[in-house]
Amino acid sequence: MAEAGSFAERVKQQADIVRVVGEYVRLRKSGQNFSGLCPFHSEKTPSFNVHPVKQIYHCFGCGVGGDVFKFVMEMDKISFPEAIRAVAEKCGIAVPRPRERTPEERQENQQRTSLVELHKEAAAFFVQQLNGTPEGRAAKAYLLDRGLDSEAMARFGIGFAPSGGEALLRAMKQKYPEKVLEASGLFSRDQNGRFYDRFRRRVMFPIANDSGKVVAFGGRALGDDLPKYLNSPETPIYSKSNILYHLDRAKEALRRDDCAVLVEGYMDAIAVARAGISNVVASCGTSLTEPQVKLLNRFTRKIIVNYDPDTAGQAATERSLTILLEQGAEVKVLALPGGKDPDSFIKAEGAAAYTKLLKEAPPYVDYLISRARKMDMTTAEGKLRAVNFLLPYVQRVPDRILRSEWATRIAQQLRIEEPVLRESMRKAANERRSEVKARPELAGRAGKPAERRLVQILIESEDFRSRLAQEIRAEELHKGLEVERILTVLVESCESGARPDAAALAMALEDRDRRLLFEIAFESAAPSTWEEAESCLTVLRRRLVEEELAAVQRQIESQAAAAGAMGEMRKLLERKQELRRRLESPPQ
Repeated sequence: MAEAGSFAERVKQQADIVRVVGEYVRLRKSGQNFSGLCPFHSEKTPSFNVHPVKQIYHCFGCGVGGDVFKFVMEMDKISFPEAIRAVAEKCGIAVPRPRERTPEERQENQQRTSLVELHKEAAAFFVQQLNGTPEGRAAKAYLLDRGLDSEAMARFGIGFAPSGGEALLRAMKQKYPEKVLEASGLFSRDQNGRFYDRFRRRVMFPIANDSGKVVAFGGRALGDDLPKYLNSPETPIYSKSNILYHLDRAKEALRRDDCAVLVEGYMDAIAVARAGISNVVASCGTSLTEPQVKLLNRFTRKIIVNYDPDTAGQAATERSLTILLEQGAEVKVLALPGGKDPDSFIKAEGAAAYTKLLKEAPPYVDYLISRARKMDMTTAEGKLRAVNFLLPYVQRVPDRILRSEWATRIAQQLRIEEPVLRESMRKAANERRSEVKARPELAGRAGKPAERRLVQILIESEDFRSRLAQEIRAEELHKGLEVERILTVLVESCESGARPDAAALAMALEDRDRRLLFEIAFESAAPSTWEEAESCLTVLRRRLVEEELAAVQRQIESQAAAAGAMGEMRKLLERKQELRRRLESPPQ
């Protein structure tokens, strides 16, 4: 058996038994489990089953069963230590150099076992204090006021640490040696070296590892005591970067729903779970870490991040997105309205309202772009800041296709020419920069290069001015451009056969467009050709296709969320493919 806090336990926590067994047995999904032909006896009908949540296997034919280590031991005919190494290597977990256990190491293993037992007893002690003492009843009244009934307190093992400072110490010092008490993190020493309870006058939330063993606590202060939340320190059985709160209870739901809701705190996780959404976990007391994400990936790669919408929560969301993207997660982000965290929102609006918003949570791309668009998008400098806000996330996406999708979405929603954006991002990646340098195409002048050049050509070209104007009007290529009003008066003038007079045309424009027309008219430019004009028209045609593609994508996402008719969805998908082909095909 893997001892709590040992390397074997860490390997077992991180290993995926379905993946390991799948190297020996062809497995098929069968309800919540996986099944296949038993490798330990001859059979034609599958009776061998692997339970991904409980991380065990069992054959209903011959009766064999066990955990991932037992399976590898039986298949490869190796010892338990060899099986630990084999499973670790299969799962890419670094294996420490093997060596004989010293007396000190054996003592440490015994200590870890004692620490697990101590935490189990401490959890029961805190629950007894909550329910059986006058001070605990006051704490219980606080919890009732926060919306937790007695059933919820029992369900989540919530307790109370009394204010005296020695209550837990008195209960435990006769059972455990001083060395174990000190290593537990449940006690501290005063200036005279005497022990006292670390947690005092606090509501206590037990923190369990994914196998359900209590290994730490989080304490919420009553009143104005600081810090508001106090967590257990790192101990031989507790590493906060390797633990997700509520994961032990959420495992089955994570597998079943193939999705995880990630929140910040204990009360948020409890509120969401009580709302009927069992697949919720919390990264309490720490920023989300790589080991936590890898642990979560054992159950699902689809994550909905629902941190608090305040400034600190937004920063935590952005940090979490960075590591989730690096680990290949499929991420959505829910920012609740009204500045509420999940706990307060569910209390105010109800579980149904929360569940509805959860189902409608936008992809992380849209969340980040909406954050970027809060910058000043009316100026080129603001667009540059928005691009530089988004760029670090783009660079951390490991998949090239997803990075390409990012670039398209950013260009569409920030109204930046996609080729220019892609080139700027490519140079930043090659130079290992996390920001795009200012360029004339991204910052500086109103009107994009192709738009400005078309204005110049219409003013100056004698040979094909009328033909160019007709194509612009026929395809409405000027609609939505920054120079739309300038092109409108120019096209009307050119179609009449008259040579455009910038001074006369300016009289029909408002001040901003009038100044822009004169600015473009005064720019020096080489003689124009029809090939150059056609190139500018191609840029505008591509913009229209990209805008329609974005609209179709939004319709597809809306239809999917609303479970729309399959016929309509099929038409949208066909149109999306046609638009993509048009974007990918070379200009005619």
